[in-house]
Amino acid sequence: MEVVVFTNGCFDIIHPGHVELLERARALGTKLIVGINSDASVRRIKGSPRPYFSQEDRAATLKGLRSVDEVVIFEESTPENLIRKLKPDVLVKGGDWQLSEIVGADLVQSYGGRVFSIPLKEGYSSTAVVEKIRQELTGYNIEKSAANDGFSDLIKKSLISHTETIEKILGGEIENIERCAEFIQQVFESGNKVLLCGNGGSAADAQHIAAEFVGRYETERKALPAIALTTDTSALTALANDFDFERIFSRQVEALARKGDLLIAISTSGNSPNISAAVMAARRVGCRTLGLTGAKGKKLASLCDESILVPAVRTARIQESHILIAHIWCEIIDAKFSEG
Repeated sequence: MEVVVFTNGCFDIIHPGHVELLERARALGTKLIVGINSDASVRRIKGSPRPYFSQEDRAATLKGLRSVDEVVIFEESTPENLIRKLKPDVLVKGGDWQLSEIVGADLVQSYGGRVFSIPLKEGYSSTAVVEKIRQELTGYNIEKSAANDGFSDLIKKSLISHTETIEKILGGEIENIERCAEFIQQVFESGNKVLLCGNGGSAADAQHIAAEFVGRYETERKALPAIALTTDTSALTALANDFDFERIFSRQVEALARKGDLLIAISTSGNSPNISAAVMAARRVGCRTLGLTGAKGKKLASLCDESILVPAVRTARIQESHILIAHIWCEIIDAKFSEG
């Protein structure tokens, strides 16, 4: 009897950790199908200039592994539609994904399938490989440099790093920003609402963006329906008392979101458990999802329908860029509404 195992990922730079994960996944059944993100999908999840290898090259490399029986390329950010089509008996992801964060887990479990989060081989990461190569080529480490420089250079360094981040956005994210603006506009045009959530400084970003949608911005227009899930302190206190921290936003999504709404999930790291839980709750009710995160926010980007990864690792650069991008969205939306 055939037992089909499915796993997915970008597999841009294949390392021993990938090889071990695929071998362990294959051992759970008789056939292993690997779904890989298309080139366009990788760019949405990891940002420019990824991927380093084309989808055809990545597929060919995977097919060369004895553990892999079939490779399927998918265009969406998540493999949900592919999983729905294949209906695998077993769904596998790496150990950095909790079962509650695995897209398609509910579907596979609904028909009796099994879902596994397999621990990763320690010491291996595609992102770490890229960072190591970059540091060896440039001889420069942003975080160490920032820590070792004197206070007198702090203002200059911050302004320079801000400018460099904006230049990177200008060079690689224009098409993505426009696509996300259209995504948001479609939600408003269909009469649905936007919900926003974030932790810490990202909570302030969520409130700011919600205010811009509801308010006037630069031109007179009808207020757009937006809710910042981070603003109601009474609700947050009650949720914190009654549930664990990870459910603070997901409970609000369950109460407020409807099919066709949009959740904008904001996390500088892309690894906030309560933000991921909110995204998964939104997906369950048919709410569309858009992630705002930083250069290392692959996890959040992988969970969302659309995403923007600010090409920076410093929290300040990421958060100020989120506000800038939101202002541009408002300009685009206002321009489109005025055309209509």
